[in-house]
Amino acid sequence: MEDEKKRELGKFLQVIPTVEFCCVYGSSLHPKNRDKASSMVDFILGVSDPLQWHSQNLKLNKDHYASWVARIGGAKLITEIADGIGVGVHFNPFVTWNDKMLKYGVVQMHDLIEDVLNWDRFYLSGRLQKPVHILVDNLDIGHANSVNLRAAVSAALLFLPPEFSEEDLFAKICSLSYMGDLRMLFAEDRNKVRNIVQGQFDLFQSMYKPFLEEYENKDLIRFSSSNGLKANICQDFGLPATNALVSSLPSTIKSYMGMKLGEKKILGESGQVVREITIGSREEAARCMQKVLRRTVMISSARQAVSGFLASGGVTAARYLAKKMSKAWKSWRQ
Repeated sequence: MEDEKKRELGKFLQVIPTVEFCCVYGSSLHPKNRDKASSMVDFILGVSDPLQWHSQNLKLNKDHYASWVARIGGAKLITEIADGIGVGVHFNPFVTWNDKMLKYGVVQMHDLIEDVLNWDRFYLSGRLQKPVHILVDNLDIGHANSVNLRAAVSAALLFLPPEFSEEDLFAKICSLSYMGDLRMLFAEDRNKVRNIVQGQFDLFQSMYKPFLEEYENKDLIRFSSSNGLKANICQDFGLPATNALVSSLPSTIKSYMGMKLGEKKILGESGQVVREITIGSREEAARCMQKVLRRTVMISSARQAVSGFLASGGVTAARYLAKKMSKAWKSWRQ
C-alpha cells in the first residue's frame, strides 16, 4: 500500500481510542478496489482492554454501534456478546468516515496473539495469513505472525500434490480459513480465493518467500521450473517430510490430531522425551487435519455470525448479509 494511502487510512485512528495493533485487510487491498468509493475498508483493531475501549468509543462514536446495544447494554453487553457468544471480536460495519465506508473489528490483544500462535479459533489468524497492511504494531504482532505463516505453508503443503504451482500454494493457504465456513455455502463469492490470490499475487510472494526458502533449505520442497514470475514447486512426499510438516502446525491443531491418530513418545533433539503424532501416511495426516480445521472454522464462523447479528442489530446484520449474498449470486451466475 502506498505511503499516502496508509497515512490517509491512519487518520481514522485519530477519531477512536488508542489501539495497540491495527491492520487493514480484505478486498480494499485489491488493486481494482482501492479507488472505489463503494469498497468497504476492513480494519482489525487490537486493544488491551476491550471493555474500557468500547466505553471510551461509545462516548466518541456512539453512531458506530447498533442503537439498541449503545442504549441498553453499552460496553459491558458488547464485550459479553463478543466473548460469550462470538470468538472475542466485535465488528462495527457500515461506518461512514471521510467519504469512505469502513468496518472494524475490535479484539483483545491476548486473544489475537493466542489465535495467531495456536489457531485456537482460527478466525483472525486466517485473516493474517493473507496480505494485510499494518498501521500500528506496538507489541510486534508482525513478528509473532511468522509462526502463523509458517504453519499455513505446512498445512497447505499437506493438502497439495507432489508437484504444483506457486499460485496453487497461495490459493490453498488462502482457502484454509474458509474450510467449514458457513458463509461459503450461500453468502460468499465462489471465486473469492482465486480473486484474492490473483489480485495480490506479488504480496503473497513477498509474505511467504522467507518460509519457502526455509523449506527449500530443509529439502521439503524444490523449485522445479519457472513460468514467468510464477514458479513451479515439487515437494517431498515421504513420511519423514510429512512428520516435519505436521510438527510445525500449531499446538491446538496437533493436540486434536493426536487425539484422533494417537501419539508416541520419542527422544527429541534436546534429549527430552516428547510426544509425536502417529502418522501412517500423508493422506491420513491430511484427512485428519482437514477434519480438525473444518470443525474449528465451522464453530468459529457460526458463533461469530450469531454474535454479529446480535451486536450489530437485525437491520445492519441483514444489510451486511444481503451485500455478501449479492456478490455470491453474481459469482454463481458468471
